[in-house]
Amino acid sequence: MDRITSARVFVETVERGSLSSAALHLDMSRAMASRYVSSLENWANARLLHRTTRRLSLTEAGTQMLSLCRQMLAIEQAVGQVSIPDDIPRGTLRIAAPTVFAETYLVGALAKFLRVNQMVSIDLQTSDSTVDLVQERIDVAIRIAHQLDPNLIFRRLGSCSSVLCASPAYLSARGVPGTIANLRDHDCLTYAFFGDGEWRLDEGRGIEAVKINARFRTNETLELRRAAIEGIGIAVLPEFAVRADIERGALRTLLNDCQIERMDIFAIYTSRQHMPLATRHLIDFLADDLKKNWVTP
Repeated sequence: MDRITSARVFVETVERGSLSSAALHLDMSRAMASRYVSSLENWANARLLHRTTRRLSLTEAGTQMLSLCRQMLAIEQAVGQVSIPDDIPRGTLRIAAPTVFAETYLVGALAKFLRVNQMVSIDLQTSDSTVDLVQERIDVAIRIAHQLDPNLIFRRLGSCSSVLCASPAYLSARGVPGTIANLRDHDCLTYAFFGDGEWRLDEGRGIEAVKINARFRTNETLELRRAAIEGIGIAVLPEFAVRADIERGALRTLLNDCQIERMDIFAIYTSRQHMPLATRHLIDFLADDLKKNWVTP
């Protein structure tokens, strides 16, 4: 028989002073309550109660079992508080995402998600660095990349394109490159986690790995964007990160007929098993929202 229920019947019997009172409180027959106590005695291989017509008293083994049963019930209650119900998303979601993606899109999307899911809270960590999900206690990490380690557990949410761009001041001083080969004569801005030292471009003859002169290097997309605006050199940047800069004339796109490898947007998580409902709802929401609202050329 269920030992947790047996423990509950035994504790109620001792505290209420009779098997009948315990059975009444637990909404079961006296015979059923008696079977639960007998099951507990069989498990302990010892008599737990002295029974008389007037009163019950604990044996020495019963005193020890009473303490154990109370511990069992306390643990069961604690586990019940930790377990997340399957009907309503709730709890705090710790999310890691690239800074520029969070600023440009993710925070707005999370605002919509929170309005629908009133029992969920968000702890957003922004950085372009790769995070250790287990060590940093991250529920979902958003990563933008060409491909991921196949050993990771992930879901593709969408894609984004990149552009070659530079400031009008830089192009006025150094000229506009007409081909990808011309890029070797220019100062270039590189991203530490992608394309460091070379860019993979297609001018119509297939993908070429173009060696570049890395004049400025950083590990954050926002700093790379700022360096391009300041006129330090030419950069490859996500189109969504510089769309507003291009529209207001702070940056100009280059080699528009040249194709740059598209990158995918991934949600990475630690396990498919026992995934909290809030995590699953968030991933589904982002995949649907990106499909509806993400604008890429």
